[in-house]
Amino acid sequence: MRAKAGIVGLMLALAVPAAAAPTYLETPAGEKPRVVITADPELDDNNSLIRYLLHAPDFRTEGLIYASSQFHWRGDGKGTRFSRPGREYNRFGLNLCPCTSWRWAPDERFIDDAVDAYAAAYPNLSRHDPAYPTPAALRATIRWGNVDFDGEMEKDTPGSTLIAGLLLDDEQSPIYLHAWGGQSTIARALKSIEERYAGTPQWPAVRSRVIAKAVIHPSGDQDDTYRDYIAKVWPEIRYRRLDGGIPLGYGAQARVSPSDSAFFTADWTRRNVSSRGPLGALYRVWGDGKQMVKGDVMDYFGESGKSADQLRAEGFVVWTPPRGQGEFLGEGDTTTFLNLVDNGLAGYRGDMFGGWGGYARTTPEPSFGELLAAMSAPGAAARPPLPRLPTHPFLAAAQNDLAARFSWATTADVRAANHPPRVTLAGAALRTVRPGEAVPIAATARDPDGDRLALRWWQWPEAGRYAGRAAPARGQPGTPFVVPADARAGDRFDIVAEAEDTGTPPLTAYGRMVLTVAAPDAR
Repeated sequence: MRAKAGIVGLMLALAVPAAAAPTYLETPAGEKPRVVITADPELDDNNSLIRYLLHAPDFRTEGLIYASSQFHWRGDGKGTRFSRPGREYNRFGLNLCPCTSWRWAPDERFIDDAVDAYAAAYPNLSRHDPAYPTPAALRATIRWGNVDFDGEMEKDTPGSTLIAGLLLDDEQSPIYLHAWGGQSTIARALKSIEERYAGTPQWPAVRSRVIAKAVIHPSGDQDDTYRDYIAKVWPEIRYRRLDGGIPLGYGAQARVSPSDSAFFTADWTRRNVSSRGPLGALYRVWGDGKQMVKGDVMDYFGESGKSADQLRAEGFVVWTPPRGQGEFLGEGDTTTFLNLVDNGLAGYRGDMFGGWGGYARTTPEPSFGELLAAMSAPGAAARPPLPRLPTHPFLAAAQNDLAARFSWATTADVRAANHPPRVTLAGAALRTVRPGEAVPIAATARDPDGDRLALRWWQWPEAGRYAGRAAPARGQPGTPFVVPADARAGDRFDIVAEAEDTGTPPLTAYGRMVLTVAAPDAR
């Protein structure tokens, strides 16, 4: 009987076709990516939002949504006490919850504050780029999501309803869902769609549409709703973890190369960011005297001139070493949207994936619980610092770009500021090649300010797929890239054409080719 059952099972398996691979939408050529930002009130979310707004012409902003996370939640206003095991309030020797809210200011409005500061800068910004959206257009996208508790996704909110409507609309374009805090608002949107359509004749088509459109760009799984719901019910949704992005998290200056560290000093930050108008004044830096929530034992970032031991003696939980007053503090969520920036890399497209924000992650992602456990373990503070990273190929360009945009925000005279060049590739960006083939690289560049341009190309090996030992190639336009003779079918080479101008600060733009090695001809 066992043998017969095995044969029948095999016959059934052969008779039933395998499930079709999901169909995914890409942003149509010439259109801007549609973006939703969900963010908790962590200070680096605030800083990332400021950079996002300075890049607003690059996106079609569909939502700016308040969200909770395990690090910040509002409470329901009814005195309900809440706690989850393994969170920061019961690590580090603490026992602070169950509590009615966690690190959430009673009058929290950091998204509204950022848009208000943007409104003050808008008259200048729009002179430098008329595509900056009006403050009214951005304000119309602000919503409150699922913020009452860590991971709460039981009820619809204005934020989750907005996301659900975008995923179900008729536009044939993806929705890039950025999760800077927890993912409960995104999860609630998906859950509401499931509850509405599951079991109906429309469900297969609705589910396929949502999978085709939703792209989650996470800053980690900060409330476990991806693990507990999205990954189980919607595993086909694109979930883009990144490796190799520009280091912008807390303590970045201790990890970057000596040359890159110049962009995190107090002097550079003051000259280019924190002294630059309302947006700069809102940007958090070390020792600025501010605190996210009064009495927050986790937030010692506004303190200056105190050692870690002095801060601990005052009751703070010191989990990253304090830095000098005015230094860069953190933009830990910025890499989630940097691949969408219109700099010529087209880093958000599936066939070109990779840009300032990094490339597809190949290593496992630790959970926030694991990270907290490591930070709160005995002797954690005494562990040796992580080694410095090599000079990043895009960090200087991204930081100079940020400085230029802060200049736009505070400069009415277009001629007094620098603006990025544009690069145009000759030929297709996606090409099929063969081992040993010499691929010509032709590109032109134009600068709107008339600055001189240095045009070069280089191979970006980390974004490609090649196990050989060919040295990273660099050259001038017109010099061909020679595909290594030992390249195999499916190997991929990312070639970046880069133009840098001579303005102040120098700005950079790109063109990019992706070369994929073809399978050998069938014999």
